[in-house]
Amino acid sequence: MTNHLNPFEDCGLKEVHKKRLKRFLDGVQAEAHRFLGYPVSQQFDYSCLYPFLAYPMNNLGDPYTESNYHLNSHAFEREVLAFFSELMNAPDEGVWGYVTNGGTEGNMYGLYLSREIFPNGMVYYSEDTHYSIPKILRILKARNIMIKSQPNGEMDYQDFAETISIFSDVPAIVFANIGTTMTGAVDNLTKIKEILKQRVRTNYYIHADAALAGMILPFVDDPQPFDFSAGIDSISISGHKMIGSPIPCGVVLARKNHVARIARAIEYVGTLDTTISGSRNGISPLFLWHAINQKGKSGFRRMIQNCISVANYAVDRFNRKGIKAWRHKNSVTVIFPKMAENVLKKWQIAVHRDIAHVITMPNISKNRIDDFVDDMVREAEQNDVIAVKQ
Repeated sequence: MTNHLNPFEDCGLKEVHKKRLKRFLDGVQAEAHRFLGYPVSQQFDYSCLYPFLAYPMNNLGDPYTESNYHLNSHAFEREVLAFFSELMNAPDEGVWGYVTNGGTEGNMYGLYLSREIFPNGMVYYSEDTHYSIPKILRILKARNIMIKSQPNGEMDYQDFAETISIFSDVPAIVFANIGTTMTGAVDNLTKIKEILKQRVRTNYYIHADAALAGMILPFVDDPQPFDFSAGIDSISISGHKMIGSPIPCGVVLARKNHVARIARAIEYVGTLDTTISGSRNGISPLFLWHAINQKGKSGFRRMIQNCISVANYAVDRFNRKGIKAWRHKNSVTVIFPKMAENVLKKWQIAVHRDIAHVITMPNISKNRIDDFVDDMVREAEQNDVIAVKQ
């Protein structure tokens, strides 16, 4: 029986360690309430899956082939991949994918595939791209050039066009942001493809980083182009962001003919080596499977509509208080000036240069937005940063 005063009472540790865990839990619970600046949902309950934590669940190798390691959740993983393949409008010739440790691994996989297809290719990515991408490019030793960004966070298409013209004889690998980290900007895949066509570039690869927006755009009425029907070759989506998971995870999908180039049969494990890591988490596919079957497409649509409604409310609430705030179309990222830094730190708000943002994830209510805005306004008033509108 769980002791609600200290749930660690029966965990077999010394008293000092049990008390330390309790203090840590209390702190986590307090911080979780003030968590507005990062795209991580806390709206989930996977307690019915906890019995699987008693086993070494390892999704070793390719999810579509059998292996010598039977303590896996490959069958559930394949159902998760089928769900995402449908959402991403997978081509008739099919896609391959797997459940990753998060968006960064998915992006590494896409760039790894592109480099294997075009060993001498040039990777083009904008300056608003996630901080992990330059690191991945160093690891892969891939040739790359950073493209300027527009003030709104989108790629500067003129700079992109001029730059690829310089390297006219080099295959182009385009890293497209489907929702940038700070502003939620979506790179225009239609424009990118038009530029490639105008420059007579036929050898190219497009990877889409849709970490957050990959679970938003399929459920809105007028999405920006973002999926395989828009001409991408691979896409990375986070699982712990909009869906929610206690363990970071994600999904990567790529055109099947690309993946065939890298598959290797491994006798030791009796399966194909097609992923970045050998051993993979066998629990997170169960979390994603649970959420998909619990909510369904209609449930995700309602969830996204609510998130966007709260985002609209946040923009209005800021503006009514004299703080200029805005958001991109179909984005739940609300951008405002960096100010009242003590409050930003308290609420764990992400900042970059002169802007900050809140992200209205499924667990963020209008009341939580009110609490944050009121807190920030009080601090700003005390420091004569703004004159609050009445």
